[in-house]
Amino acid sequence: MTPLQIWALPGIAEIRPGDDLIGVLADAAGDTLADGDILVVTSKIVSKAEGRIVRAADREEAITAETVRVVASRVMPSGAVTRIVENRLGIVQAAAGVDASNTPEGTVLLLPEDPDTTARTLAAGLRARLGVQVGVLISDTMGRAWRDGQTDAAIGAGGVHVFEDLRGTTDAEGRPLAVTLPCVADELCAATDLVKGKSARTPVAVVRGRADLVGDLSLPGARTIARSIADDMFRQGTDEAYAAGFAAGRAAS
Repeated sequence: MTPLQIWALPGIAEIRPGDDLIGVLADAAGDTLADGDILVVTSKIVSKAEGRIVRAADREEAITAETVRVVASRVMPSGAVTRIVENRLGIVQAAAGVDASNTPEGTVLLLPEDPDTTARTLAAGLRARLGVQVGVLISDTMGRAWRDGQTDAAIGAGGVHVFEDLRGTTDAEGRPLAVTLPCVADELCAATDLVKGKSARTPVAVVRGRADLVGDLSLPGARTIARSIADDMFRQGTDEAYAAGFAAGRAAS
């Protein structure tokens, strides 16, 4: 098996609206990339290049505008309200992904407009400019149900298989695998966060050793990772589900 290598890509300056990300990434990578490498790009620099910047005073309004469905809402001890919502990209996360970390003073960032399209554009541009068959993932930080803390996950994918379908194969004991479908895009994004960090100003990392995951630019994007409504068993927070059930019971009585 090819050893897995992950390193942060140095030399990327502060990104500003309108910057050419393909050029920025190509210049930073130079001649270091090889066929089968995967670049994991932090969503913040995509949002900055796209000008997805709003005033910090408008954060709550921006969260509302990005929200498709409220999953849960809680008043914290500080008095602040935390909202877990489904955003317009189909991602369930706190504050619809609207973030104030690593942004200019007095501003917050919205998530990229269309991360899958951007990832494909970046991959296509890098392939053409550098002459290597690379893939691109766009990552964002989010929490997980039932577990404290946060990890990075894929919100955009270009030329990368987001799942590794092991269904129909066998485990080490020869038993058939019926439901095993690792989300390798999320696993790679989480792994690269170990070298990118949150404050080192290295928003891009390179993964080498999983060339088997790199393919055509028409591969399904990260949007396919989100569960469909029919498969979502946890569409509401505990308090919200209880309140809905109580109200339905009273209406039926």
